[in-house]
Amino acid sequence: MSDSCPSLTTRPSARGRLDRFGVILSGLCMVHCLAGLFLIGVLGIGGGILLDPAIHRIGLGLAVLVGLSTIGIGAVRHGRRLPLALGAAGLSLMASALVVEHGRGEALLTIAGVALVATAHILNLRRASCC
Repeated sequence: MSDSCPSLTTRPSARGRLDRFGVILSGLCMVHCLAGLFLIGVLGIGGGILLDPAIHRIGLGLAVLVGLSTIGIGAVRHGRRLPLALGAAGLSLMASALVVEHGRGEALLTIAGVALVATAHILNLRRASCC
C-alpha cells in the first residue's frame, strides 16, 4: 500500500467512525434476526420482545440516519455511486421487511438489507481511506 492511501488502522474521521458504527449496527441487526428466528422457531420463546415492531422501526431509523450521514456524504465527496446504490438497496429491503408478516420472509429481507448496507459502509470506508 502506498503512502497516499493510508491503511484502515489510522485514526478515522467522524464519518469513518460513523461508517464503522453502521457496520456494527448492521451486524447487531443480523444477530437480532438470526437469534429471533432461533429463539422463536426452535425454542418457542421471546416472541413478544423480539417481534416488537418498534425495534424494527427504530433500527431502520438509525440505519437511515447513519447511512445518509456517511454513505451519502461519502458519495458526494469521492464520487463513487456504488456504496450509495448498495446502501439504498439495502435500506429499501429493510423498509420492505416492515410491511411483511413477521417470520422467515421478514428476516430474510432484513438480513439481505443489512448485508448490503454493511457492504456499502465498508466500501465507503475503503474509499475514504484513500482520498
